[in-house]
Amino acid sequence: MKLTFTQKEYQRLLELIHLGMWAVTGYQGDETAAAKRYFALDQKLLQLGGPLGCADLVEQRPDGTLQPSAKLAEEERLHEIQSDFTNDTFWHELVARLADRDYSSEQARRALATTPGVDPPPTPEERVKQLEEIFWSEFEKNDLANVIVLRGGNRG
Repeated sequence: MKLTFTQKEYQRLLELIHLGMWAVTGYQGDETAAAKRYFALDQKLLQLGGPLGCADLVEQRPDGTLQPSAKLAEEERLHEIQSDFTNDTFWHELVARLADRDYSSEQARRALATTPGVDPPPTPEERVKQLEEIFWSEFEKNDLANVIVLRGGNRG
């Protein structure tokens, strides 16, 4: 199979490579199984920088491997994508974890105080969805202003 790219297409491919490797290595580093899985392909695609007119977007590390140059890695558009991704990930994780936490707490209370004749509770999926909607509404209105973190609690 032979692929051809214009300089503009290859530049966008380099941006995707950078964003993908950032997602894979961003918090855990280059030595994870995931990073190792993609390293050879990353290097192969970065080697095309010179031949495809984008040598200024790729640089060589002291160990001879290639990486995106500062010109590419510090591109404002890419920083914006990374920032949006990180922000969205934070909010989605926070809402999902708080909803799961509150659902578990409700289930524990309900198990202690089951009363005959009371309407059956919503399914776990329905209740978690309700709780997520409550958190989304709160965060959309107030961001983190009403979030309280209790430190030093007895966690047993």
